[in-house]
Parts: sequence; structure tokens; C-alpha cells
Amino acid sequence: MFDVIVAGGGPTGLMLAGELRLHGVRVLVLEREVEPPAHVRSLGLHVRSIEVMAQRGLLERFLAEGKKYPVGGFFAGMEKPAPERMDTAHGYVLGIPQTITARLLEEHALEVGAELRRGCEVVGLSQDDRAVTVELADGTALRSRYLVGCDGGRSTVRKLLGVGFPGEPSTAETLLGEMEATAEPETVAAVVAEVRKTQKRFGIGPVPGGGGTYRVVVPAEGLAEDRSVPPTLEEFRRQLRVTAGTDFGVHSPRWMSRFGDATRQAERYRTGRVLLAGDAAHIHPPMGGQGLNLGIQDAFNLGWKLAAEIDGWAPEGLLDSYHAERHPVAADVLNNTRAQAVLMSPEPNHQAVRRLLSELMDFEEVNRYLIEKITAVGVRYDFGAGHELLGRRLRDVQLKQDRLYDLMHEGRGMLLDQTGRLSIAGWANRIDHVVDVSEELDAPAVLLRPDGHVAWVGDDQQNLLAHLPRWFGTAAD
Repeated sequence: MFDVIVAGGGPTGLMLAGELRLHGVRVLVLEREVEPPAHVRSLGLHVRSIEVMAQRGLLERFLAEGKKYPVGGFFAGMEKPAPERMDTAHGYVLGIPQTITARLLEEHALEVGAELRRGCEVVGLSQDDRAVTVELADGTALRSRYLVGCDGGRSTVRKLLGVGFPGEPSTAETLLGEMEATAEPETVAAVVAEVRKTQKRFGIGPVPGGGGTYRVVVPAEGLAEDRSVPPTLEEFRRQLRVTAGTDFGVHSPRWMSRFGDATRQAERYRTGRVLLAGDAAHIHPPMGGQGLNLGIQDAFNLGWKLAAEIDGWAPEGLLDSYHAERHPVAADVLNNTRAQAVLMSPEPNHQAVRRLLSELMDFEEVNRYLIEKITAVGVRYDFGAGHELLGRRLRDVQLKQDRLYDLMHEGRGMLLDQTGRLSIAGWANRIDHVVDVSEELDAPAVLLRPDGHVAWVGDDQQNLLAHLPRWFGTAAD
């Protein structure tokens, strides 16, 4: 029997598998598709996801495969410079195709001991007090202590659980693909610049290293009866002519797909021994490029908590805090993508609101607020009243000896102690005690959860002892 079965081998499921393996959890990833998908929906990692990779020692792999871009212009595509003094040591966006992100996370998960089986489709499940039974399309039945559905917006796991997925259905559809074009690059760029003045759902640009291949995004004519059926090249040509007045001579597609603007969120992220993460828990329009990042961050929040439950030291309510913390974060993403969709509409009234908000974004604090929302560095979990750092993740501060994130690769908690007087005796098997100082940290000591969020700030030993059990269970003998 496995400790955890993860249904879905996309970035969310693979990130979760890697996190679980850091704690010795026996994990199996089941992926329906035989081969990794060729289509590229996500084009990059935002600041918080970049920090996540740094915290686990994976960032150099991603930097070698991607390209850094300035932070800015993400909220409804409004071009604004990055605000000064962003609360991060990684103030950039990493341009990297989803296919490469998935490959790197798969490599990492396999390196640390996860098992991945492709061509395995989940068709049934049942659970009891001890475990979950997972039924596969080939008749195989597998048992695990927990199951996590990371199987996308049409999640089989969520449907089998009967978890509600309320929200709004798609009202518009967009075609997305990669193909060659006969038009001159200068002509393509000029037409795109003109059309995008009013139509923000349109774009055609060269694929980096694609040898003349373009990524094409264009509004569809209507809603397809079955969105899983890819569009035809003729559909692309027709819609390009409608939207841009030319089809740019597109031909020889690599892949073609379509997506809608449905906005939905699972009513609950946990049902007994079964949990949901990533698109299985929430779907929304792609405004701001937040979807893949949101799923990776779900996995980062869930992994250590589920491992603690399996290892037997999790305090009461720790696993339920996954829903309590991540459900509001996703709800906020759904809210801001709804707002961005309105701001990107060509309707005159919506464009008036867009112009007004653009003026407001010239104020530094407004610009920072919106960019930190999109990049997720503004996320603060509700840990109660206290220090301004409480509930926020701590940025990658420079210590005297190291950088903070370089000390977090093993996925353990940390007491960063600038006083040198504190002790974590009894919790040393779950928490690293780092005695060091940083000019960037205005606090005597901070207790960090394995996901880097600040669970306690202070310098009093008795107060620390009162807070340790909330996140790290009872002290070991």
C-alpha cells in the first residue's frame, strides 16, 4: 500500500510528489496520458513560484531553461514598471514554457524517489477509516492512505467525490496554438500592435527557439460543444481574418487547442482521506498567468502537512488548514481574473474603467498592491493578530553565513534566531535551529514553517514553546 496516490502528473501533482518525498512518504503519481502534452498553456513562473523553487534548491535548473523578464504589465495587460522595494530577492518573471516546467518537476520527483505511472486512468474510488481504494480503467485496484486529485479542471477525482464546483460557465472561448506563418515578422508585429489597442485576447508572436514558429491566440467564433476537440487550422485562419483582417498565412501547426473563461472553485478541498489541488480545485481565465503558479503553490502548502499527518506528528487541524489557507487565496485569484476580464473587454464602458485604473496604477502603492497580488508575494495567511510578518512568507534574506532559502532545501521548519538564546529542544527532528543575523530582518527571531511562512516572531523562550505545538505537534521525548 502507498502512503499517497497523486492523480495527475502535471506541474501540481509533480510538485506535490517531490514535496512528499522530502519527508520519506511513499508516493505514486498516476497520469492518464501516455506521453507528456506538447501544448504550452503557461509561459512562465511568477515571483512566489520562483521563490518556491529557490527554497527547494531547484531554481538553477529553471534559470538554465528560462529567461528573466521585468515584473510589470500583468494586471489586465496594462504596461507599468515594476514598483520599487518589492518584498522579494527575486524580482523578475521567469519565461519558461509549461512543458519544460513539468519536465523539470518530473525529473526532481523521480530523483527523490517518487514513482510515476503513465497511461493510468482513475475511474473509481472509495475510502474507509484507514485508506482509499483507487480503481483504474484497466481494472486494477490500488490502495493508499491518502489520495490527492491533481487531475485538472475536469477532475475525475472531484466528480467521484461529489464535491460541488460552483461558479460561472464559459461565456467566451479562445483559440491557442503554435504554427508557422508566411507574413513578414515586421508585418506581424505592426498588425498585432494595432489590433491589441482594443482586443486584448489577440496575439501572435514568435516562439523562442521555434525556428519561425508563432504562438497564436485569437478569439473563437463561439462556444464549442466539446472543448476537448481541438480546433482546425481553417478555424484559426477564419478568426484571424475576422479579428486582424489577415490570417498571416498561418500553416503547418504544431498543436492547436481551445480554452474558455469558466470560473469555478471546489466547495471543499478535503473529503476524508481525499484532497484536491491545482485546477481540480479551481479554474479561471488565464489573465495574469496565475493558474499554473497557483497549483504549484497549493502543492507547496499541502505537501509538508500531509507528510506530517502520515508521519504521525501533525497537530490536530493541521491538514484541514490546507483548505482554510488555500481556498481564500484561490477565491482572490478568481476575483482578480474576473476583474481583469472586464478590463480587457473592448466595450466602451469597460475601457473607461480601464483608463481610470491605469491612472491609479501610476501611484506606487496601487501598482505594488496589484503586482504583489498577481505574483502571490502579497499572500498572508490568517495566523491571528501579531507582528506584521506573521502569516507572510519571509523573503530570501541574506544572512551572515548564507542566504535563507539555501538552508530550506530539505523542507523542514526553521527557527531563525538572531539572539542566540532560544532553543527548540524536543522539536529538532522537525525544525532546524539557525543562529545567524541579517540586516534585512527586523525581528529578533522568527519561526518558519516548511513552506517559509512566518509562524511566530519574538525573543521569549516560553512564548516560543507555547507556539511550537500549533504547527509542529508535541515535542519528542
